[in-house]
Amino acid sequence: MQESSKSDSMIAMMNINKGYMLGEEKVPVLHDICFQVEKGEFVAILGPSGSGKTTLMNIIGCMDVLDEGSYFLDGQPIHEMPEKRLNDVRNKEIGFIFQNYQLISTYNILQNITMPLIVRGMTTKEAEEKCMDTIRLLGLDHRMKHKPSELSGGQKQRVSIARALVGEPAVLLADEPTGALDSNSGKDVLKLFKDLNDMGHTIVMITHDLNVAKSAGRIVHIVDGCLKE
Repeated sequence: MQESSKSDSMIAMMNINKGYMLGEEKVPVLHDICFQVEKGEFVAILGPSGSGKTTLMNIIGCMDVLDEGSYFLDGQPIHEMPEKRLNDVRNKEIGFIFQNYQLISTYNILQNITMPLIVRGMTTKEAEEKCMDTIRLLGLDHRMKHKPSELSGGQKQRVSIARALVGEPAVLLADEPTGALDSNSGKDVLKLFKDLNDMGHTIVMITHDLNVAKSAGRIVHIVDGCLKE
């Protein structure tokens, strides 16, 4: 990877190493990772359990810090940031989409989707107005007053995607987004990702399933903490 390209890419990682202490011994997890995602790309990171893909996802999402190397997100030097600044980046620049949705069961769908904007300081009215286009785009306008327990798995994932989108993040980061869905709902969610990517959204998807990964524009394999195209 060329150092000069870091400011032009949405994600630019150079020589990333990460390990964890196990007793008195440090166990390496990621080995000299170099990874680049251009603005508007849809990339799948494919790997089996224990391959290091979750650790890499956590570093991309600013939920964990690297031991060595450099990481630029939309030109920002993540590897140099203190924890407070990382919190801001995590909340504003990354749209998280989880396998198990992470919805608040006592909130209705509209409240779940607007929550990130209200946390940022918007009034409820401002947040609701800002969310309506996204809610319509994802076909949730007739479900706004429903609770998560009243929705199917596919509908819950659409709520999760809507919640990620409303903050206008630099990157959508999806962790096994079809893992809890049946085959047809999974296909619908992957088509939605394709549509969002066609609209210009940058998407990084973590998966163990090759068939799911094939929906992305590019597949990167992670094996034993090493990345291979």
